[in-house]
Amino acid sequence: MEVIIKEYAVYKEAEILGLYTSVGWTNYTDNPEMLRNAYLNSLNIYGAYVDDKLIGIIRVVGDGYSVIFIQDLLVHPEFQRKGVGTLLLKKVLCEYDSVYQKHLMTEDTEKTILFYKSLGFVDNSEIGCKAFSVYKVMTF
Repeated sequence: MEVIIKEYAVYKEAEILGLYTSVGWTNYTDNPEMLRNAYLNSLNIYGAYVDDKLIGIIRVVGDGYSVIFIQDLLVHPEFQRKGVGTLLLKKVLCEYDSVYQKHLMTEDTEKTILFYKSLGFVDNSEIGCKAFSVYKVMTF
């Protein structure tokens, strides 16, 4: 299986919604207009492809100089645990190597914690920091 990582340049709603549906991210699939606008206003997006089929995506927001936030990293379940997520994340870390702060938020599971730690990320509590968030309740 050859995985090609390249910039995701043209938003194709059906393939994006299909990918998000495959991993059960309903907050996005329930609001496709918000998702489309989020993509159109992202700093950068990379897709992972096998035989020209989108199998994974990573979306970056921020200023690209002092801070980036990896907003979405998802891989179709059929291709998980095969290094696709690692390829996508390494692409972003390489592209934004000089950026001072690289952040992400993820599920609090052993699997995800080990994945991100293996690529150099640390829990904010390990460096004397605390993260805070405010969420808007989505109404449809």
